[in-house]
Amino acid sequence: MIQVVAAENFWGNLVSQLGGVHVNVTSVVSDPNTDPHEYEGNPANARAISSAKFVIVNGAGYDTWAQSLINASNTPGQKVLNVQQSIRAPADANPHFWYSPYYVNDTVHAMYKDLVAIDPGDTTYFHQNYVTLNSSLWSSYMSREVSIRHQFSGHPVAATEDIFVYMANATGLKVVSPPNFMSAVAEGNDPAAQDVATFQQLLNGGNSTVNVLVYNQQTVTPLTQTIKSLAAQNQIPIIGVTETIQPPDLSFQNWMSAELVALQNALNAQTLGK
Repeated sequence: MIQVVAAENFWGNLVSQLGGVHVNVTSVVSDPNTDPHEYEGNPANARAISSAKFVIVNGAGYDTWAQSLINASNTPGQKVLNVQQSIRAPADANPHFWYSPYYVNDTVHAMYKDLVAIDPGDTTYFHQNYVTLNSSLWSSYMSREVSIRHQFSGHPVAATEDIFVYMANATGLKVVSPPNFMSAVAEGNDPAAQDVATFQQLLNGGNSTVNVLVYNQQTVTPLTQTIKSLAAQNQIPIIGVTETIQPPDLSFQNWMSAELVALQNALNAQTLGK
């Protein structure tokens, strides 16, 4: 049995589907009331990581607490998958890699290779799960992204933070909210007054200017609540997304699918309302 620790439950769920009966996965960040950007490691996390054969971290500054615990434990023979490094993204990249289907595919493949390297005797089993998972990822949510792209490519959307940017790219939607506003909120900082004013002006243009507002339900501040209220006042459909799998017992692909269904429904409703 391979002991696996994933810093976040989205990567933990995927490796659990790949490893099946041959892995025991601990996902550290999964609480819907926790902002993963602000999570701090604890002694229980340190013990789990020090005894793990395989550790998965997101990287790009998203879970530095986990990398610190890995460095401190220095467990011999431990395999570590840093997603940001694996996909060759810059260290200062938007860290929400699991919202990109392309990065998800690359990461699932890296997980598969690492499991085979750790336990080559079960390669056939891992490969069967890899094929099954890839098929499920496509049929459950990646194909829906293609459908949204075909139907709504170029439609303007806004987001309270940059968690949505990768999904917007995959679906062909045009993110019109100020980039510096989104990144500031994601990092727990106050956006510049000019960016706030620009965002408010966009929303005051109504749903022809912004078709949908995407709202991160795990990074809620008085400012994001104000933005959400302003969108509602201007009849702009609002959909919620989360940093981690919610509810935590969903599969990764069903979580993504549910968010995409909400997005597609909001875009359809906005189009019909014109």
